[in-house]
Amino acid sequence: MQTNSTATTRATAPLSHLPLRLHHRAIVVRDQEVTRHFIEDILGIPLIATWCERIRMPEMDRDVEFCHTFFGLGDGSALAFFQFADPEVQQLCLPMEAPKVPRFDHIALKVDSRIQTEIIGRLEAAGVPYRITNHGYCKSVYVTSPDGLYLEFANDPPDQEEIDRTQRGSAHQELARWLAGRRESNNDYRQRDF
Repeated sequence: MQTNSTATTRATAPLSHLPLRLHHRAIVVRDQEVTRHFIEDILGIPLIATWCERIRMPEMDRDVEFCHTFFGLGDGSALAFFQFADPEVQQLCLPMEAPKVPRFDHIALKVDSRIQTEIIGRLEAAGVPYRITNHGYCKSVYVTSPDGLYLEFANDPPDQEEIDRTQRGSAHQELARWLAGRRESNNDYRQRDF
């Protein structure tokens, strides 16, 4: 693996068919009910499945019990959360330490402007702090869950397909430029109104 290369050539061709969509993103949380309340009651994303299981965990050399919840998204994917009954296993599976600046380690969910406005209203009604950023290629609402999960609700502009075409055509070239130390911004869209 090259870490300081100015070349960004591909070693192999892309897959013949890309993965269809995200199936789910799983995260270990301290308290399933606190998480459920935040995701379902505050954000309005419904709980669609709860799996309560006991499995052999080779890392612990014993059986462990856990609860695995899924909250449904519009495309059939889900946000999923684990909580373990055994406090030792729970502690070992929780992230070691949250970043001091968590905003760059996040999950972004695509929404339209109507849903984004509804989420803002729900956050305000619950007294949950949030921030809004206009990236130009999307406008985003950011919020942090009780366990420190940073969520982004991104609304794309009407010309998103044109932006995608431009970025796909220059992605490798722009990465090579940045890796070579030429770090000027290529985001001419930032803060534009849409």
